[in-house]
Amino acid sequence: MKFSHSIQFNAVPDWSSHYIAYSNLKKLIYQLEKTIHQSSGGDAESRPLIQYEDPETVFIRALDVELEKISSFYVLKEKELVDEADALLRDVGAFEDGPNDESQPRPPVRTRSAERPRPPPQPRSQSARSRNSTEDGVEDSEDEADETVGLASRRRSSFGRRRTVPNIMQASTDMTASTELTRSLRRYSATYDDYAEQAALFSSGIMLKKRIITIYVQLCELKSYAQLNRTGFSKVLKKFDKIVDRQLRRKYMDSYVDTAYPFRSETTAELEENISKIVDAYATIVTNGDKEAANRDLRSHLREHVVWERNTVWRDLIGMERRAEAASLGHTLLGRDTDLTKTLRQGDTEQVLPTKEISTPLGRFTCPVWLFSSTMMTLIVILTIFFVLLLVPLMEKPEQQNCLAMLVLVSLLWATEAIPLFVTSLTIPFLCVVLNVFRQTERPHTRLDSKDATAAVFAAMWTPVIMLLLGGFTLAAALSKCSIDKRIATFVLSKAGTQPRTVLIANMAVAAVASMLISNVAAPVLCFGIIEPMLRNLPAGSNMSKAVIMGIALASNIGGMLSPIASPQNVVAIGIMNPAPTWGQWFFIAIPVGVISLLLIWAILLVTFQPGRGTTIVPIRPVRDPFTGLQWFVSVVTVSTIGLWCASHQLESTFGDMGVIAIIPIVLFFGLGILTKEDFNNFPWTIIILAAGGLSLGKAVNSSGLLHTVTGAITARVEHLSLYGILVVFSGLILVIATFISHTVAALIILPLVFDVGQRLEQPHPNLLVMAGVLMCSAAMALPTSGFPNMTAIMKEDPTGQRYLHVKHFITRGVPSSLLTMLVVVTVGYGAMIVSGM
Repeated sequence: MKFSHSIQFNAVPDWSSHYIAYSNLKKLIYQLEKTIHQSSGGDAESRPLIQYEDPETVFIRALDVELEKISSFYVLKEKELVDEADALLRDVGAFEDGPNDESQPRPPVRTRSAERPRPPPQPRSQSARSRNSTEDGVEDSEDEADETVGLASRRRSSFGRRRTVPNIMQASTDMTASTELTRSLRRYSATYDDYAEQAALFSSGIMLKKRIITIYVQLCELKSYAQLNRTGFSKVLKKFDKIVDRQLRRKYMDSYVDTAYPFRSETTAELEENISKIVDAYATIVTNGDKEAANRDLRSHLREHVVWERNTVWRDLIGMERRAEAASLGHTLLGRDTDLTKTLRQGDTEQVLPTKEISTPLGRFTCPVWLFSSTMMTLIVILTIFFVLLLVPLMEKPEQQNCLAMLVLVSLLWATEAIPLFVTSLTIPFLCVVLNVFRQTERPHTRLDSKDATAAVFAAMWTPVIMLLLGGFTLAAALSKCSIDKRIATFVLSKAGTQPRTVLIANMAVAAVASMLISNVAAPVLCFGIIEPMLRNLPAGSNMSKAVIMGIALASNIGGMLSPIASPQNVVAIGIMNPAPTWGQWFFIAIPVGVISLLLIWAILLVTFQPGRGTTIVPIRPVRDPFTGLQWFVSVVTVSTIGLWCASHQLESTFGDMGVIAIIPIVLFFGLGILTKEDFNNFPWTIIILAAGGLSLGKAVNSSGLLHTVTGAITARVEHLSLYGILVVFSGLILVIATFISHTVAALIILPLVFDVGQRLEQPHPNLLVMAGVLMCSAAMALPTSGFPNMTAIMKEDPTGQRYLHVKHFITRGVPSSLLTMLVVVTVGYGAMIVSGM
């Protein structure tokens, strides 16, 4: 959640215009950033007028206005509340002296702001405009509009919610009264003119209790007001220092913010003392002196504070999918368009599903149009093929016949995405049980009944491979939540300088390494966030913008082959290979292939985009904050976990499998509260379900005997080819298939078949063929739908809402990139695999 949202959620609605204008200050920072980088170019008329002023001076002036506004409001509000608290405490004392004496009414208590000396203002010069706007209760600066929009729509008077008013005022039901009326009503409880109502009020313990609650809530709101604004100053100064490359934060906070009246330690201490007095009064009137119970009762009347918390990369990814629905890139089954240009906006009429009238011998019927859509037609054709394969005998054994029908059904559903990928995966265990495709592992391989098949299929879905996937997601979430990944990435990119070709290769290298460590699903989200300042300052339609975004997407695909946890298909391949390769073996093969492929793709982007023409690059600056203890802890756990994974074969007698090692970071990060339950819920569970369904499909195909039969037929046709020839054939086949369907789906369908073919060769090399196959899954990147990085890149938009990239950009750069990567895999990769003993 952004801090600007935190202000909206935690602010007192009646005081909304008196909080720091955080969003406006952020806009000013971005304006100053553009001014700095544009002032050196262009003609005199196109240069911004503000260029002759130092950005720090401009920003300090804006901060001064906010500080004056906040200080003036705090002084007035504090005097009002302290006067009410003093009057309340006197009434509590009088109630203790004679709470039942109603014969002698007490005179009304009159309070005036002038009776209490005004605390000294904060030391900077005051703006008459800011002071007047605070006293009037209305902020007359139009620049504050966007700060109050979210609050004004939910405006609810704390008086209307929490206060008890005299009978004469209870007839009013308007809870959205003006600020002046609300303020006068708040003072009404301590300044009644009616003598009889005063006497009745001060003789009633119930009314005293309600007044105590009201004063307590408002004093706590005032305390929160000061805390929230101080945090706002600190955060906006930090953003200014980062974007404009200054060191203003500590100087301004120490010299001006912390010395201003609302933020002084003595001011806070005085406020705390008043709150303590109110708690004591409540204990006296209500809880018979029990201060703990009094504090507990009073705190129950406070609104819950909405905590500002940094997102994990998975939560950001889910937010992107919810906004753009990038995974579908088309129409859903019910016909609702997921095109961003047709997304429902404010003021649009709600979409109604279109209908179509058809004539039949039984009459005319109105049906929804989606029943006649291409997606529905595709689904009907797939189901028809499924039932034909079930009924037409093609295999000798019924379990193999049923398994073939299920395999074709699932493969076609995955390839066409007629229904979501993870939903197709969930149908696999159902079909395995209903069609009785599982057999006993021992001879004579009799078919399992439904009960035994259920246990077998669900055991196949939850394996150490899934735990390895969860462990990788946990490391990525912890690194992103503590900003470790961003710190490392910005440090590397800050060394790249401002030469377009250097900046491009640096961004590609960072994307590839990030994919290797936190998966190629999360890496593009991280990298696109880092380059946002650079994109903001490039001209519209710049080739550099296109080259960097395309480079990050293609590099993330390449990075998806660099480590066993870099992509879901790698985890699937590890589950298939026997014995599973060590991390050292994987690095020995994948890193040379990845580095060479990355350099070739970089050359393609330089030649086709020519990003250096008239391009001025805004340098990316590293984070200057020191590494915290939490960041060190997360880093040590991450490095230790990867080290244990690398040594998993040597530690097999202790841990058994890499999936067991993956439990260590999960327990540490979630057990210690570094990651929360919400972070766990935000994991990409659709990917996990997809992988689990694929594992169960592989187990079913193997158990039924279908895999043995099919691979026997394929081996008979390719046995005349050499190992290298078979490698090239399968590499090309996988590249084509993985271009049009998900990389993970391609791995789930083809790699078990490739492994079995490799086992049946005269010189078996099953792991070599599977390793080459999984590398080719990551190399398929010719279309926007070819992998998660491409889908993320195609949805990236500029500030005007226009996409940076289009399908033609992927075809013209992605196709040659895929072919060159395949060439590297079947040459350099093949040699490394032979040397490593695969």
